[in-house]
Amino acid sequence: MSAEILRVHPDEPQTDRIDYIVSCLRKGDVVAMPTDTFYGLAVDPVNLHAVENIYRIKSRQKQKPLSLLIASLSQAYELARDTDPLLDKLADRFWPGPLTIIVRAGTKLPLRSTANTGNVALRIPDAAIPRAVVERLGLPITATAANLQGASECTHAACVRDQIGDRIPLIVDGGPTGRAQPTTIVDLSLGEGRWEILREGAIPTHEIVMVLQR
Repeated sequence: MSAEILRVHPDEPQTDRIDYIVSCLRKGDVVAMPTDTFYGLAVDPVNLHAVENIYRIKSRQKQKPLSLLIASLSQAYELARDTDPLLDKLADRFWPGPLTIIVRAGTKLPLRSTANTGNVALRIPDAAIPRAVVERLGLPITATAANLQGASECTHAACVRDQIGDRIPLIVDGGPTGRAQPTTIVDLSLGEGRWEILREGAIPTHEIVMVLQR
């Protein structure tokens, strides 16, 4: 069975359509939707059956944690444990935007949702649709790329349909995403003010270094 395609305005998401997306997430569905980098697969991260479905759909290694999209810095503090002042620096400069920050996870998330690492990767996307969904759901949503393992990431809904349209019930079509680069990933989970850039993406390394070394 092919996925339902739901058109949503990328800048001013229609309230009734956001409500419909949230209802799908609440019943455990996996939903593909655009972010500011690639289309991602969203589920409620505390629904472990839905989390397992993402790993199955993508044939993803289960030791790889899933990143989460949030709507505010306060939500990051609710999900993190022993937050680092460097989080504030990075968030102030780069959120909303294509920066994923890894922190130590607090107790609100099941350990399975962190792939048993005890860490969680967070970001506030510069995209209205996922932020509206998170605000309406009242929870973060997962954001792993909506593509098959080893295949190219998708910047438009048709690509998602072609790759995994027979594996998920709903694809949110918000038009093309704003970028064709992945997020930059910074790890702040090391403690004691230490940090590491795990992947350079849409934000260049030198910009991260300038902020963190102030």
